[in-house]
Parts: sequence; C-alpha cells; structure tokens
Amino acid sequence: MLSIDLKGKKAFIAGIGDDQGYGFAIAKALAEAGAEILIGTWPPVLKIFTTAWSMGKFDESRKLENGQLMTYKKVYPLDAAFDTPDEVPAEIRENKRYADLSGYTIAEVAKAVQEDEGHIDILIHALANAPEVKNPLLETSRAGYLAAQSASAYSLVSLLAHFGPMMPKGSAVLSLSYLASERAVPGYGGGMSSAKASLESDTRTLAFEAGRKWGIRVNTISAGPLRSRAAKAIGFIDNMIAYAKANAPLMKELQAEEVGRMAAVLVSPLASAVTGDVIVIDNGLRCMGIAVDSPAYQGMSS
Repeated sequence: MLSIDLKGKKAFIAGIGDDQGYGFAIAKALAEAGAEILIGTWPPVLKIFTTAWSMGKFDESRKLENGQLMTYKKVYPLDAAFDTPDEVPAEIRENKRYADLSGYTIAEVAKAVQEDEGHIDILIHALANAPEVKNPLLETSRAGYLAAQSASAYSLVSLLAHFGPMMPKGSAVLSLSYLASERAVPGYGGGMSSAKASLESDTRTLAFEAGRKWGIRVNTISAGPLRSRAAKAIGFIDNMIAYAKANAPLMKELQAEEVGRMAAVLVSPLASAVTGDVIVIDNGLRCMGIAVDSPAYQGMSS
C-alpha cells in the first residue's frame, strides 16, 4: 500500500502568518506525513502569529488525524524582500515591527537554519506580496511592479540559492502560483500577474539548474482562489470563489487541505521523477474555455 512517509524529513515553510492560507495547510499535511516543521514568518505579523498560536487560537486548525496538534520546531522572522542585512533600508530597520528583531534577511535565516538543523529536505515558498495589488496594471508604478516581482518571484530564486547547498540530493522545493500567470484576471493587479508568470518560468529554469547542481526537484502548484487573509486584501475574493465554483467542472469550493495533500505528494518520494512542472489544483477550472454562467451561454450548460 502506497503511503506518504516524510518521517525524519525537515521542512522549511516560508510565508505562514496565520491558519487560513495554503502555507499553513501544506505545513499541516507535511506534519501529518511525519515531517518536522520550521516556519519563516514576515516580521510585521510574527508576534501576532506566535501569540495566537500560544493562546490556542489555531488549535482547531492544528488538529491532526490522530487527534494530536501540529507543532513546529522553530519559527524564524523572514522578510524575503531582502537577501542580506546591508540591503535593509533604515526605515525598515527602525520600524517598530522590526526594531526588536534581527537576522530576518534570506541569507541570515538560511544560515540560522543550517546552524540549528544542519540541513533541510523540503523548502516551501508560500510568499506573495504586491503593495499596489488593487491597482490595474496600467496604473501600477514601476516601484510597485518591481516590489511585486521581488517579494513574490525573485524570493524563490534567492531562497533556493541560499538553502540549496544544505539540501541533500532528492530534496524538493515547491511554490504557489495562480491562474493569472497565463490568463487575464481583472482586479488581480499591481504586477502580481507578472510575478506569477515569472515564478512559473523560474520554476522550469530552477528545476534544471538545481537538479543538475544538487539533485533537487522544483515544482509549483497553481491553486484556485482561497479565502485567506492575503487574498482578502485583493478585495474581491468572494467573487473569484463564486466564479470558480459556478464554472469549474467540479462545482465546489476549493479547500486548502486539497492543496496541502497534493503538496505532500509532490515533495515526497512518490513524485521522485516530477520536476519543473506547474501542477494545477482548481477543481478543473483551468480546462474550461467558456464561462458557463454567462448570460450568453444560459440554458446550454447542463
């Protein structure tokens, strides 16, 4: 009987800030399979996250199939917009949400993880940020566009460059993308669609380079819309979910756990020959060429 066995594996998940997103669901699925969990959290939400965790606010979400609660070994402050300390501007260093923290750049976090653990076997990139995400692309500034690329796409390149040397042959890297990488999604602005396209392109190149250099697999999951804290910032997530449910072959709301389970498969030995791929998990919406709930198509969708 095939099973997902990640016992003895160490997984670093970058981008968990609460229990609502895909990052948390992936961490839970990996923990369910036996992996040790290390978390990288954006400094501005670090205290909120750790306080909520310790107060039991995530206990229901953390519950595993055996009744125990998912645990993490350590949480690291991580701002993936910066590779090294000298890149952090004064206004960030002096910000009250950063002032009491240190070692939150990618290079520093990778070094700390190596010192603490020696190696990791799984790297999850669940990061995305665009300061102008509510702006149409034509109204996005150069700074806003580049910020989206930096935080949402280049961060994968940098994370793998810094963590790759400590990852044994056969390790796996996984990121999260979205349909807007290849199709127009009005309202998904600020350069985020471009960043997701970059992420998918980089996945293929990184699969080649990291595969040849370290024997590491690199894939991305293109997941359907989820009512996460980050998605709510876009402002029309409920409409996106309703559209997907109305037009996908499987007329149901996508659950974070469904993405988490596929992530566990992709980073496990069961997917040992899968790399450089974009795996779509969206109840089949991607295969549709027409919106069946359109008034122009009414009465023909049964």
